Amino acid sequence: MSDVGLFDLGGDSPSSEVSYGAPASASAPLAVRMRPMGLDEVVGQDHLLRQGSPLRRMVEGSGAASVILYGPPGTGKTTLASLISQATGRRFEALSALSAGVKEVRAVIEVARRAATQGQQTVLFIDEVHRFSKTQQDALLAAVENRVVLLVAATTENPSFSVVAPLLSRSLILQLQPLNPDAIQAVVERAVADPRGLNGVVAVDPEAIDLLVRLAAGDARRALTALEVASEATDRVTVETVEESLDKAAVRYDRDGDQHYDVISAFIKSIRGSDVDAALHYLARMLTAGEDPRFIARRLMILASEDIGMADPTALPIAVAAAQTVQLIGLPEAQLTLAHATVHLASAPKSNAVTTALGAAMADIKAGKAGLVPPHLRDGHYSGAAALGNAQGYRYPHDDPGGVVAQQYSPDEVVGTDYYRPTSHGAERDIATRLDKLRAIIRNKR
Repeated sequence: MSDVGLFDLGGDSPSSEVSYGAPASASAPLAVRMRPMGLDEVVGQDHLLRQGSPLRRMVEGSGAASVILYGPPGTGKTTLASLISQATGRRFEALSALSAGVKEVRAVIEVARRAATQGQQTVLFIDEVHRFSKTQQDALLAAVENRVVLLVAATTENPSFSVVAPLLSRSLILQLQPLNPDAIQAVVERAVADPRGLNGVVAVDPEAIDLLVRLAAGDARRALTALEVASEATDRVTVETVEESLDKAAVRYDRDGDQHYDVISAFIKSIRGSDVDAALHYLARMLTAGEDPRFIARRLMILASEDIGMADPTALPIAVAAAQTVQLIGLPEAQLTLAHATVHLASAPKSNAVTTALGAAMADIKAGKAGLVPPHLRDGHYSGAAALGNAQGYRYPHDDPGGVVAQQYSPDEVVGTDYYRPTSHGAERDIATRLDKLRAIIRNKR
């Protein structure tokens, strides 16, 4: 399977002046042949390409600021860089941070400087700029500052953490989003019909297109590479053809149907039931089928409070960190983060005491047990508050050596009601002991 993708650069050397004005050769990989040749072929990223936006002005030839394109693989970073060059008629130079060093950076800048003396500006595209060292990035600063080059850099990592501050301050930061299913479907269907692609010679079942869309997980390159491999030895691509081409069985999983809800339900119930292995099975099943990792992360955050709560106070921070990591790095790396969170939550002690406590409190509110706030707890910061009795007699807990004082906090209607009843699981065992002491002091029953 070719590694060359929809947005990969041509050329055999780390730096190559590439022309995007003509279609790729018929022998090029499908993803290369289907690279958008104009704005009308770009799908997704509407938030960056609306009329008058900085990126659209650049692609249309009127923008002059350097940009850092930040987003997951296969979302159009290299395509947008090439369109900027194509629209402006500028020279296009490409460097890959995987293979270029300071020497190559300086050589490209020197060529660009000579071209600038002849009135020709250079668009310098750097792929995976986050892999450049600080020294390599610093070597770009003067050329970017003096506009010897118009830098268009691409990164899959948050540039705030991976790009030096001086380069950030000289560039626009534009975040690309994973392509939604409709956009991926449009890319696949165009490749099936377009003369640059399969030219209608190979029929592709709608179910096979659906599977390609799910497996793509927002990455157009992945979808087109899978389509190409599936179509190489047949005149009709089916679900089975796609599965065989990937050398693995695609999961029978409909993101909009019963399987979607059944599998996520089994996943959550396995974690709640502390079955680490079953939880990992269902996680793998969803990831293999192309489930949105953000959906999985959201469910983990809900479960952390609903089913673990204070039995393990670290559960929610772990789930939130997993959700943030998914957003920052995307797939495939975030798969490990989701697995990390899944194992932690599944093996954590369980308690629904917080869930039950909130439910009981809300039930009392709905039943009309929402009395007046005790006068000593009311706001006393405005003129006339004291005359109303507000904040009079309030006891400040920090004035007590123990930090806790006897005082009524609840409305009269619910005084003495115990909503939160800790279990004996995990950290709640200690909380239960401490809570008994706190309630005794507050209610003056010690």
